[in-house]
Amino acid sequence: MAAPPRRPLLTLLAGLLVVASLATLAEAIYEDQVGLADWHQKYIGKVKQAVYHSQKSGRRRVVVLTEENVIASLDLRSGDIFWRHVIDKNDLLDQLSLSLGKYGQMIWETNLQTSTASNPQLHVMPNSKVTKDNLVLVSAGRWIYAVSSIDGSISWEKELSLDGLETKQILQSPENDIVYAVGIARSSKLALYHLSAKTGEVLKDIQESLPGELSGEIVLGSDDVLVALNKARSSLFLIKFNSGRISYNKVHVSDLVQDLSGTFKLQSLSNGVIALQTPSTVSLLKLKDTDGLEVVQRFDQPAALSDALTIAEKDQAFAVVRHVGSQIEFIVKFTSDVSSEIIREKVNIDQHRGNVEKVFLNSYIRTDKSHGFRALVVMEDHSLLLIQQGKVVWSREDGLASIVDVTTSELPVEKDGVSVADVEHNLFEWLKGHMLKLKGTLMLANADEVAAIQALRLKSSEKNKMTRDHNGFRKLLIVLTKAGKVIALHTGDGRIIWSNLLPSLRASRFGVMPSALRIYQWQVPHHSVMRENPSVLVVGKSGAESSAPGVFSILDSYSGEELNAMKLDHSVVQIIPLTLKDLSEQRLHLIVDSNSNAHLYPKSPDALDVFLHEMPNLYFYSVDILANVIRGYSLQKSCDIEGDEYCFSTKELWSIIFPSDSERIAISETRKMNEVVHTQAKTIGDHDVMYKYLSKNLVFVATVSPKAAGDIGSALPEEASLVAYLIDAVTGRILHRVTHHGAQGPIHAVLSENWVVYHYFNLRAHRFEMAVIEIYDQSRADNKDVMKLILGKHNLSAPITSYAGPEVVVKSQSYFFTHSVKAMAVTQTAKGITSKQLLIGTISDQVLALDKRYLDPRRSANPTQQEKEEGIIPLTDSLPIIPQSFVTHSHQVEALRGIVSIPAKLESTTLVFTYGVDLFYTQLAPSRTYDSLTDEFSYALLLITIAVLVAAIIVTWIWSKKKELRDKWR
Repeated sequence: MAAPPRRPLLTLLAGLLVVASLATLAEAIYEDQVGLADWHQKYIGKVKQAVYHSQKSGRRRVVVLTEENVIASLDLRSGDIFWRHVIDKNDLLDQLSLSLGKYGQMIWETNLQTSTASNPQLHVMPNSKVTKDNLVLVSAGRWIYAVSSIDGSISWEKELSLDGLETKQILQSPENDIVYAVGIARSSKLALYHLSAKTGEVLKDIQESLPGELSGEIVLGSDDVLVALNKARSSLFLIKFNSGRISYNKVHVSDLVQDLSGTFKLQSLSNGVIALQTPSTVSLLKLKDTDGLEVVQRFDQPAALSDALTIAEKDQAFAVVRHVGSQIEFIVKFTSDVSSEIIREKVNIDQHRGNVEKVFLNSYIRTDKSHGFRALVVMEDHSLLLIQQGKVVWSREDGLASIVDVTTSELPVEKDGVSVADVEHNLFEWLKGHMLKLKGTLMLANADEVAAIQALRLKSSEKNKMTRDHNGFRKLLIVLTKAGKVIALHTGDGRIIWSNLLPSLRASRFGVMPSALRIYQWQVPHHSVMRENPSVLVVGKSGAESSAPGVFSILDSYSGEELNAMKLDHSVVQIIPLTLKDLSEQRLHLIVDSNSNAHLYPKSPDALDVFLHEMPNLYFYSVDILANVIRGYSLQKSCDIEGDEYCFSTKELWSIIFPSDSERIAISETRKMNEVVHTQAKTIGDHDVMYKYLSKNLVFVATVSPKAAGDIGSALPEEASLVAYLIDAVTGRILHRVTHHGAQGPIHAVLSENWVVYHYFNLRAHRFEMAVIEIYDQSRADNKDVMKLILGKHNLSAPITSYAGPEVVVKSQSYFFTHSVKAMAVTQTAKGITSKQLLIGTISDQVLALDKRYLDPRRSANPTQQEKEEGIIPLTDSLPIIPQSFVTHSHQVEALRGIVSIPAKLESTTLVFTYGVDLFYTQLAPSRTYDSLTDEFSYALLLITIAVLVAAIIVTWIWSKKKELRDKWR
């Protein structure tokens, strides 16, 4: 029978990676500067599968597969990453198993073609007489493939005869010469196939129809009995294969577990032991052939079970890890005697890690030849722990690999009575340190002295103190992870200051899976509330649906303590942070629900008064990608909800409906709310003045043609187009529109001040491009008349309104760009004086800092002398990639997703935080540090120079006096 329509579905990675020391790459900083102003942290994400293995050298490793599509090998002694491979999210990894387990680089890669709706299963056969290597069996739908673990070649492939079959289990005979495939067709028909492990030939085919439909969840109860769950999840079928026939028995779940509620799953532990798990309980069931099941033991606390681990020839062990008060309990049992316990240990852990979600058991031989056990434990906050001998050997905060949002907080002010002088060195050490710095300056220091200089700089820089500094470099990076955990990182070295897994965002709280959405600054104390701690606001949803109620949580920025938590009585569709504050310095936020009502927070009379005063000037817009429409709204004083004075209805003012047959919305961007603009005027080379169009209501929208909405190459150049819009969000007026023919996404854009830069792919040129649009306010052109300025006949103080119909002038240009882009941002500084740089996350997972001057639309091939004096760079068709401009140096931020620029108090410097699976932080000075001395400045050399000059002056003065005296005696 012919194969179904083929598509790439599964990629097998054999061998799994190893080893490797990375070659040292050149960086744009000196060797003794590494780590002074930047740090890089590597993570792997939430582990979903783990396999232990040992090397001949005695090193024990565990190979893990994570939800971030990472395969990694961890050292069991320390938890450090031995090697790691991050796979693209488009090649989703489903299962992991060890085959050869010898090398650490990719040995081969094989693409298998299957039907669309299949759910692949992986099974590695151990070496046997009938196979020369370990066959890797992959089942998907009706197809079964046998792949060689040596070279990745397909040894055989077989399509099973039953229509609609979905293979659920791959088993093998004790002699390894027969492969058993168990599947379900049309929800109620069970099929068992016996295949030759050598050729894939079907030796036997058994089929049986069962009463009622099956859910598809099947586990192996014993060697010849399967346990299947029905679709209503109320009954279990015990199915026995005997002499080519199928017999079954039906057992009601309620007869086994009386007070069962919520969802549950089955897990086979071998030797006829099956676990029935719910979010709050675990029941161990013993199989009595097909006569039924009996409950052997029940755990009433949330618990997780490991898979069975073979200890002896006919015995296997498994682990149960559960919460008992403020501790977790580690229990190990044999499947042959579930009622007894080998190990029962209580372990103290951080309470902000949540419940235990997964356990991977491993054994080792003690000095007395008995079996010891250790367990790799995955927690609810995505962290990873190794438990052994009643304690946590090591832990990893791998929830930081799934950051969804970032905000910042200032550190506390240094208290009275605490002085930096308390930690100063004595005079001898002070002189010794300056002598070392002098030797380093003169390049006379050896390797040990260079290390001592670096350690001295790290200590003297005070970058790790828990108080704010006058330059604004020391801050807290407060991140929100996918697990609903909030973590505060110190910018000095990236260490975790505090963490809090929010109860309001835990799945066990509501019985559904909540989701964390955004994190914002809630209270930033100034003036009268200076003694209060700052706080942050976390907004989430209690479910996956758009109508799910929202969740609020307010945390203290210094301690992580949850100050307030509430489950909202409305949904969260759009979050609008406002620039307004109440008297307690709490920032106002609007939450728009699915009924288009806007809810004001905080709910206080003071906040309401401030909001009502500014409400006539507040507008917002929404982008509905599915409906292909953008709408603008104003706020009304009343709401449909009676008695809620903090609820406001919305009025649609305008809408732009894009024709779906020619345009699809791809991206929308607006200016950062906290962006500071130093000046509204731009002086050009001929001393003329151009006024920037600086409306905060400016919105950039890009659309693509429907055929160009897919991956690159999915459309022909004639079928592809990209249209860029600049829209006023108050009136819906389209200020500018430009079409790029033969262009398609993915599109990345950033909007700052009066310009927007966006990145796309040019199908005609087969290259990536970056385009820039700058928009200027022509209505203020008359202000260039000096006499009008002197006489006060100017309109600089006239109010700016979107309804006035602005006269704008637009300048644009496009350039070729070498790299594909993952993320884009723009540098932000305290006063907006420093030149802007684009921060571009490239396909190589590095961050490139590109000077905005390269994206000046006024660039020309032959700039005039005046333009050269202005600093305009001669036009080239491509934007330059300067190796020294990579702010991540030689580091890679794997699976890079976001870039954040944070202003420091020092105008020349911005703080850059980049996150993906890894984290990277650094300080960046786009126009160099023009307002401070660098850390490398040698004060000792300055003092010596001054001393030498003073001595030279004195000696010269003495010589001059002596010469003058001699001249008088002549």
